[in-house]
Amino acid sequence: MAHKPSIPKGTRDFLPQDVMRRNFVIHRIRTEFERFGFLPIQTPAMEKTEVLLGKYGDEGDRLIFKILNSGEKIRKANSDALSEGDLSSFSNSISEKALRYDLTVPFARFVVQNQNELLFPFKRYQIQSVWRADRPQFGRFQEFTQCDADVVGSDSIIQEIEFVHLFDAAFDQLQIKGATIRINHRGILSGIANLIGASDKLIPFTVALDKLDKIGIKGVKQEMSTKGIADKAINLLLPIMEMKGDFIQKLDQLEQVLVQQESSRKALADLRQIVSNCQALKSLSLEFDVTLARGLDYYTGAIFEVAAPKEVAIGSVGAGGRYDNLTASFGMKDMSGIGISFGLDRICLLMEKLKLFPSSLDASLDILVLNFGNDIVLDLLPYIDQLRASNLRVMIYPDHVKLKKQLTYADQLGVPNVLIYGTEEKELNSIIVKNMDTHTQKKIFLTQLITFFEI
Repeated sequence: MAHKPSIPKGTRDFLPQDVMRRNFVIHRIRTEFERFGFLPIQTPAMEKTEVLLGKYGDEGDRLIFKILNSGEKIRKANSDALSEGDLSSFSNSISEKALRYDLTVPFARFVVQNQNELLFPFKRYQIQSVWRADRPQFGRFQEFTQCDADVVGSDSIIQEIEFVHLFDAAFDQLQIKGATIRINHRGILSGIANLIGASDKLIPFTVALDKLDKIGIKGVKQEMSTKGIADKAINLLLPIMEMKGDFIQKLDQLEQVLVQQESSRKALADLRQIVSNCQALKSLSLEFDVTLARGLDYYTGAIFEVAAPKEVAIGSVGAGGRYDNLTASFGMKDMSGIGISFGLDRICLLMEKLKLFPSSLDASLDILVLNFGNDIVLDLLPYIDQLRASNLRVMIYPDHVKLKKQLTYADQLGVPNVLIYGTEEKELNSIIVKNMDTHTQKKIFLTQLITFFEI
């Protein structure tokens, strides 16, 4: 007996209604990308492993899906590394390609590889799937879609301000209210690390700090201790983690604490300029969060994360930041970059929970033409073509079966209108339009059909 087929954990099939809802979100996000002047690109699902490794930190590198070499290349496997227990070296020896972990690192590679074809500053958007070997759970998948917008070639603070407004414009179009943009700056994190004597452990320090909302202060202290950060340093950090007040009040407190930290001065000035120019947002609120670190090694400046409205526990639905050195890892120095990302899958889950999708998406068709015989229904083709030219979604029921079965099909699809055209209607050069919602019908002349649906 054949086993029932299944798909890998962390992946999903999407039914027609799911795809229509995803397309609805994509259309609105894409519209805002283009209104802000971004141009579309695409990159391959696969990248060379060397392009991806070392860009996301140790934790990120472990989540990269590597693709096994095939054919003769598998002979190059480092069997000695396997026998010695060096799984990382063995894994690298049998894989030269990997599925992309995000869209930002491939974009940096794209910029370097195509630099002679691009006009800088270059603004791009990209809507494609990414893969991470993460533990699947609600709102966290191994395959998911990111909607990214990035600018390379400008270090102006205008870019940070524009991205906050882009976040707000997109969520406003989706009618998502109550979300919060949490903001921090790598310069502030560097200053704090230097203040507590942990500048040589900046990456493990920021990775641990970023987990505060998940594992609490006790968990953060324990993780920092395991990374070699002294208890005295951790105790100096606690008052900073527990700061109170609004955005500006927190910056004022930090300015006093970090007065001697040169790396933090510009960061604090940048954040003041961002908040002063992002007061009139339509859908989102701004919050300074000193614990926000975003566990990716390539961020160098402002960091963003969009937290979902509090009534839906789904984590972040958007993120981003400035990465001034990313292209340098591919040999192209002095190319400043900044970008943000919308998590399509989580946004769709959020909108389902909040019932924000329009009811019109539940109907996959506008009109179903009932079939009373192929020789009869084919007479309607010229009219059907005109209806479709008017952007109406029209389907001909393909088989001449009982009327009840065809009407049940229309009802289950949520089709608002059906057309009835049988022998009698053909003789009278007429057609019946039945409204499936009100269960009323109207007989009109065929010549009136197009104008009937224009009303």
